Amino acid sequence: MRTDEICWINGESEPGQRWLDWTSQLQQFLNRRLFMGLFSFENHFAHYASDSYYKRHYDAFKGETNRVLLLVTYLNPGWGPEDGGEMVLYRDENDLEGIKVVPLHGTLVLFQSQEFPHEVLPANRDTYSVAGWFRVNTSLAGKIDPPR
Repeated sequence: MRTDEICWINGESEPGQRWLDWTSQLQQFLNRRLFMGLFSFENHFAHYASDSYYKRHYDAFKGETNRVLLLVTYLNPGWGPEDGGEMVLYRDENDLEGIKVVPLHGTLVLFQSQEFPHEVLPANRDTYSVAGWFRVNTSLAGKIDPPR
């Protein structure tokens, strides 16, 4: 289903901690303005080697409110149309065309992960991004989610 490589970001490095500080501020803003009740954030650095992909999928299943929002940040300077590697966002399960997002350096994509299927198309060169999910607290019956 996917052929990328990932490394979770936990704040052990100074750039990682700065990133987590920024996403924490974004989480607070989204909670204040949109009343989303976002509880935590998990994220990773992703490397897609040339011809790597991630087939069409949801990051959260309908009815499970663990991963509410997906944030993708692209880190690819000098990206051209011939390089490929677009993320395709589909309106629903029946949409076959979708909307393509070019992985240009500095592009941020934020959407409801359980509402929109998406995929990453193969690229003609290596692609780098940071992907993360804002989560809500879905702790029930003594099961803590997200885990501490």
